[in-house]
Amino acid sequence: MSSNDFKYLYGPVPSRRLGRSLGIDLVPFKTCTYDCIYCQLGRTTNKTIERREYTPVKEILNELKIKLSTGDSPDYISIAGSGEPTLHSYIGELIGMIKNMTTIPVAVLTNGSLLYQPEVRAALMRADLVIPSLDAGDETMFRYVNRPHDGVSFGNMVNGLIGFTDDFPGQVWLEVLLVSGVTGMAADVKKIAVLVKLIGANRVQLNTVCRPAAEEYACAVEKNQMKNLASLFTGEVDIINDDESVDLSVTAAKDTANEEIVSLLARRPCTLTGICSGLGLHPHNATKKLQKLADEKRITTLRTEHDVFYIIAEKGRS
Repeated sequence: MSSNDFKYLYGPVPSRRLGRSLGIDLVPFKTCTYDCIYCQLGRTTNKTIERREYTPVKEILNELKIKLSTGDSPDYISIAGSGEPTLHSYIGELIGMIKNMTTIPVAVLTNGSLLYQPEVRAALMRADLVIPSLDAGDETMFRYVNRPHDGVSFGNMVNGLIGFTDDFPGQVWLEVLLVSGVTGMAADVKKIAVLVKLIGANRVQLNTVCRPAAEEYACAVEKNQMKNLASLFTGEVDIINDDESVDLSVTAAKDTANEEIVSLLARRPCTLTGICSGLGLHPHNATKKLQKLADEKRITTLRTEHDVFYIIAEKGRS
């Protein structure tokens, strides 16, 4: 099996927080407990709270073994992808097996919606880093921004975050994503800040919309406003930089298959810089490959206020 045949691994992708992050997809595309207005992957097509083995753990581990045998050493192995990973009923077993296979730290990126369940909290205990989300300060805004499954209540979600952070031996970085005109106002952020203090994560990371979102009205908070809002939190708050760039001087023009680019873009829209840093491509080489994929109508571009993103063409999305 070559990396072109991978069904569950993607990247490494450029991460603003984790460096080069090798992703693992545990659930089918847009299988999630939420349908967030800001999601870079579009609308949720399977909103559920049913936990089961959506993808075979044995096949995931086989792909990871092959990937690691190439000598590529990402900064993190990240369990994330195109849905909510804690919906996978064997996520805990998978984390344990990965930890037995490599010393590369394991991160789990989750919306935190199921952490109120003891079995979900227990499943994540062997991870090195967990990055859950908190995007609202009350039930009304939670329903508006995250559009959760009816089985997820705001109170249970917050209590789950508090309980998990209390028990978890690794690092918890709490992400707070703000949307301009929605949660990006002082009154709403103050409500979130109260809950953040109760949760007590190791780090708080303030973020905003930086890629094409599920809803056109989900827009970024201006940088100066982000700095002002960060002051409403107790303690130090990281403002996530939306610059995807990594040192491109080390990216040789290696022969990366077009399918790797398609696989990356199927999980997240990327800029040219992001594609280069994630897949180790020289910009000139990447541009040629992107043009070919565009000519084949497999990908297209989407211009935002600050950048141009490459995305999967609509007909190419399954």
